[in-house]
Amino acid sequence: MSRTGLSESSNLPLLVFDGDCAFCTTWVNRFEAILPVFPRTSPWQWLDLDELGLSEHDVTHYAWVITPGHHYAGHLAGSALLRMQPGFGWRFLGNLIAAPPVSWAAAIAYHFIAKYRHKLPGGTPACAMPQAGSAHR
Repeated sequence: MSRTGLSESSNLPLLVFDGDCAFCTTWVNRFEAILPVFPRTSPWQWLDLDELGLSEHDVTHYAWVITPGHHYAGHLAGSALLRMQPGFGWRFLGNLIAAPPVSWAAAIAYHFIAKYRHKLPGGTPACAMPQAGSAHR
């Protein structure tokens, strides 16, 4: 494993989310269905957080996209997902989300959604599904 917790042979990013959150799980599945390029995914509950350089506080407050060179949290994780897409429109939206003043609004919106995510509608939590290794996809 590298210092980011990604195997040296894997160039794929890793999306880390809260598997106990039905809202989070639902949106990970929806984005995976519509985006042409999608990273490996895993609920944080299935991972060794120390190997990834993350704390429990980090993963209970933000979703993460972890690449060999960078950790993206919250709205910037969403931006990173969009910026890795082959289509110009997705990449443009990802860059827009990361640029002020849109990034300020995106950070506020992410904070609000994260704070109330357990009250939002969703699907079956990931931790209720059988674990097929430490990360899938």
